[in-house]
Amino acid sequence: MNKLLPAIVGVAALLSLGTAAVTNANATPDVSGIRLAQRPNCNNPQTQGEMNACAGIDYQNADKKLNQVYKQLLPRLQSSRRQKLISAQQAWIKFRDASCTYERTEFAGGTMEPMIYSSCLAEVTKQRTAQLEQYLSNADK
Repeated sequence: MNKLLPAIVGVAALLSLGTAAVTNANATPDVSGIRLAQRPNCNNPQTQGEMNACAGIDYQNADKKLNQVYKQLLPRLQSSRRQKLISAQQAWIKFRDASCTYERTEFAGGTMEPMIYSSCLAEVTKQRTAQLEQYLSNADK
């Protein structure tokens, strides 16, 4: 029992961190099916597994960039505008997830499904990042 207690406390701490993500720019959806034993060659993927993994990596990179821009933008906004952006971002996350879930249904159960889903997430995230970058450039005006 003494060995389990630190593990249980650690898991509980990680779970409590998830509740703070409300103001985070993303709630990362499940992009399962894209993990490989070694890093894929995304310049020239040769298998569907590699293509799925590369699409997942593309989404992760897009998501990271979105969060960087979002975190730069939030402190530059007055409180009322900040709250509106947080609400808009939460709505956007729901839209992104629902839209990409719809897109993947055309390939449901197929080997391309993870790639389609991750590619959609990446594209929609890049579009949102461009919007946030525009907000950021206007924030100081």
